Amino acid sequence: MQEGRTFALWNFEMKNIVLFGPPGAGKGTQSTFLVEKFGFVHLSTGDIFRFNIKNATELGTLAKSYMDQGKLVPDAVTIDMLQAEWSKYPDAVGFLFDGFPRTQAQAEALDAILAEAGQQISAMIGLEVPDEELMARLLERGKTSGRPDDANPEVIAQRVAVYHRETAPVQGYYEAQGKYKGISGVGSISDIAAALEQTLHAL
Repeated sequence: MQEGRTFALWNFEMKNIVLFGPPGAGKGTQSTFLVEKFGFVHLSTGDIFRFNIKNATELGTLAKSYMDQGKLVPDAVTIDMLQAEWSKYPDAVGFLFDGFPRTQAQAEALDAILAEAGQQISAMIGLEVPDEELMARLLERGKTSGRPDDANPEVIAQRVAVYHRETAPVQGYYEAQGKYKGISGVGSISDIAAALEQTLHAL
């Protein structure tokens, strides 16, 4: 355990957080802050997929065929992969799910996985960003990320459309449980981080 991490606010209870938002909302940047501040285990489907793509695994090749078109990777593949990663950390103080769940089927599967371990999702925190800002951010990121899905405006538009059609409704799933907390994803990185911290303190 590193000095300076603020674990006291959890009262030593397991907390599982879904960090939610469209592509380009800043989930990766804010995940780094939350991991350092609170000691979460960060489970990012994007990072896991990119690792598999880089290493040309069977899963990576399959995932790449969908991601390059701006489409979602099938639920069954994503769920199995996420569960395998989650099970590697039995002593975690909490998990930060980034990029998962992206469909209601994934949300239901995650609830079932956690319930088997006597756990649950504590909250979904959504970073809310207008579409125009997302497009600008992703195009700018594409200049340095090396990711083809960031460099093509048509693919970016498809990704945002898929998010609104297939992923955004997951918000309703957690709203029905009283677990959705939305904050503005527009502003400085430090301001957004402060809003996240305040939201977590209020749980």
